[in-house]
Amino acid sequence: MYAANGAGGSIIAAYFARGYGGIDMRSKNISGYAGCLGLAAVIGLLAACGGNSGETRPDDAKPAAQAKKTENYLRSGYACCNLHYDGDWISDSNLAQLPFIAAGTPINVKKIDGYRAYVEVDGKPMRLGLDYGRVQETTQQWVNKLVVLEDPKPKIAKFSPAIRKAIEAGKLMRGMNKEQVIIAVGHPQTNENPDLNGPYWRYWWSSFGPYYVYWAKGTVSKIDGHSETVGYMTYKGK
Repeated sequence: MYAANGAGGSIIAAYFARGYGGIDMRSKNISGYAGCLGLAAVIGLLAACGGNSGETRPDDAKPAAQAKKTENYLRSGYACCNLHYDGDWISDSNLAQLPFIAAGTPINVKKIDGYRAYVEVDGKPMRLGLDYGRVQETTQQWVNKLVVLEDPKPKIAKFSPAIRKAIEAGKLMRGMNKEQVIIAVGHPQTNENPDLNGPYWRYWWSSFGPYYVYWAKGTVSKIDGHSETVGYMTYKGK
């Protein structure tokens, strides 16, 4: 009538061997009824002891994996503009001959120490260095200019196709306004351009190759400097 494995089967077999389980189903006396109850009790006990073998108890369950600790940053935002870099170094000189990180790239500022800021640029560790404009602004002020809270990409998408392509190439063209120039080639060094309302801004192609962006009524009227530098920095597409 019942099946049991292992130790439970042995106990039931012993139960029948001793005669406690020998019930004559035709007999209706009290002793037979009691024996039946005893057998049911033994089987119930065995089921309670062995029924959970191999199952995981609620208390044995492993705790849920903890969420990764979120690192606290001093500032989280986006590259204001195309930021030129040398290895892991981004200087306020922003030399145009170097490769650049595109405007809108995510940046997290981890630490500011003196004239240096330690950042993550799209997850990659890099450093920002205020090398020249230390008298004109603090490191915090400069970092806040570079790492903006609003992604500039939606704004760039509204510019004309030619200006968008010039920005993507890190170059300039006549007719750009000041905001577009900054997005394309970065902020000019504050030590050389203390007044951004002046007639021109001075930038650097290399350590020995400056170039100048001239303004007329708030837009670029001319790009001046060595002919090769001007050629490199001028977008000629449409």
